[in-house]
Amino acid sequence: MSQALHPMLNTAVKAARAAGAIINRASLDLDRIAVDRKGHNDFVTEVDQAAEQAVIDVLLGAYPGHGILAEESGRERGAKDSEYLWIIDPLDGTTNFIHGFPVYATSIALAFRGKVEQAVVYDPARNDLFIASKGRGAFLNDKRLRVSKRTRLTEALIGTGFPFRRGDNFKRYLKMFEEVMSQCAGLRRPGAAALDLCYVAAGWYDGFFETGLSPWDVAAGSLMVTEAGGLIGNFTGESDFLYQREIVAGNPKVYAQLVGLLKPYTRTIDAVAPAPPAPGEATVDAGDATAAFVAAQAEPQAAAAAPAAPTRKPPVRIRKEAAAAAKPARDDDEAPF
Repeated sequence: MSQALHPMLNTAVKAARAAGAIINRASLDLDRIAVDRKGHNDFVTEVDQAAEQAVIDVLLGAYPGHGILAEESGRERGAKDSEYLWIIDPLDGTTNFIHGFPVYATSIALAFRGKVEQAVVYDPARNDLFIASKGRGAFLNDKRLRVSKRTRLTEALIGTGFPFRRGDNFKRYLKMFEEVMSQCAGLRRPGAAALDLCYVAAGWYDGFFETGLSPWDVAAGSLMVTEAGGLIGNFTGESDFLYQREIVAGNPKVYAQLVGLLKPYTRTIDAVAPAPPAPGEATVDAGDATAAFVAAQAEPQAAAAAPAAPTRKPPVRIRKEAAAAAKPARDDDEAPF
């Protein structure tokens, strides 16, 4: 690449390409890939695990004192108290991948003291490399990225993601879908949020919204958007989004209009919200919010993996404070989104 990369970004690029090589080799014979279920419509493959291992090995080989938050292994590896936190999705779009639909990517972000400062999203099917450094812009290969200039939602192409896990609030999403669809030029759902955010940064989408996303889905893409001149936040327009499971992004004009439509549907989680950052900053709370999120992720997976008990078990006692921090917000009468 023609521009000089920050050393940590350069390491992330090497890690992403290592994962991409594994993914591309596996894509040549999809029938041989072992696929497991983390939950209803939530898949993990041996490719996800091998790609994640490759990414972490490269990152910790260069920076052994850094922390890791990865989709498949959580915080099992890396330092637990480092000011540097790598946020990794080795294969965003696993369902697309196992069906041979070529829309998936490796996503790697580096947060320092709670702020995302380096980001890589690599699309191995197209050999497209999206990169961003805080204050130095976002790029696709050697081309500088800028968000679109459309100002009217009625002319905007919007990306989204459908709810797909058991227990997701489909009725709530359909209301949002109808609200946005009726006021924009079109909605698209390719199925890989990391790439969706890069498409906003590139100006291919004018905006994007989704619920139910995890930090590793959006951390890298969030920096792409802000470095390309866009805005990103939760449904109320605040920059606290990484652990909130709701996100909206776009060029400034379209972003403002999407927030106006989506604000009534917000489910922000006050218990894990970090202190408000400066406007436009992509942030992550690397301390309590990370721990709370990982704990919340582990609970349903452990429940799904446990065999059915022949007799009734006594309830598990959880400290009230931990439960409040770990649980996502939910409606009183509806399933959580």
